[in-house]
Amino acid sequence: MTKEKFLGAYARLPEPERRQIIAIIDGKPYSWDVAYSEISNDTPLGKKILKKMHDLGIL
Repeated sequence: MTKEKFLGAYARLPEPERRQIIAIIDGKPYSWDVAYSEISNDTPLGKKILKKMHDLGIL
């Protein structure tokens, strides 16, 4: 369910907002665009980003 929420939120974002940092994982910042790529490809990093966004209440 969280992946679907992310994809819906990403689709509604204005283009400039997609470059904004949304999560810091292991000391590295990740933007909406990078998160989209990782989450869409079901990578381990994508799962970490989803969890972080959920924990922060973004999703």
